Amino acid sequence: MGVLWAPWRRKYVTAGARPPGCVLCRALEQADRPESLVVHVGPRDFVVMNLYPYNAGHVMIAPHRHVATLNDATPEELSEMMALSRRLEQAFREAYQPDGINLGMNLGQAAGAGVADHIHLHVVPRWIADTNFMGVVGRTRVIPEDPQEAAARLRPYFAR
Repeated sequence: MGVLWAPWRRKYVTAGARPPGCVLCRALEQADRPESLVVHVGPRDFVVMNLYPYNAGHVMIAPHRHVATLNDATPEELSEMMALSRRLEQAFREAYQPDGINLGMNLGQAAGAGVADHIHLHVVPRWIADTNFMGVVGRTRVIPEDPQEAAARLRPYFAR
């Protein structure tokens, strides 16, 4: 059996290692720090790298406000979420040249939301064959880019 080391996931899988509060709210509060994974802060929503991505470049768009449902979000927050999705589509096409892009939202813990009480839209670049034998046979996901590197790659597209 092969071993793929991923020591950065220890905090995620260790019981009790998560600090209290909302990870998305905390990310926004720390957006100005050099180690921040926040890519862009808009008037109502922000873009943040997923610390435990499905694929390289995996980001989330979330409202500044801590809201748990689409009904709790304002039309302006939802509109900005879609506008940021469009900007990310273009940024991904230029920075990553993906074959496709997934957009998805899990509302509630039963739907698979890791952060069930703060809505967020996942935007994930995809490539043909990015789900290869490692995931199917090895039950292991290989992510070829660190989230910090991905954040540095995407920030210039929002600075334009």
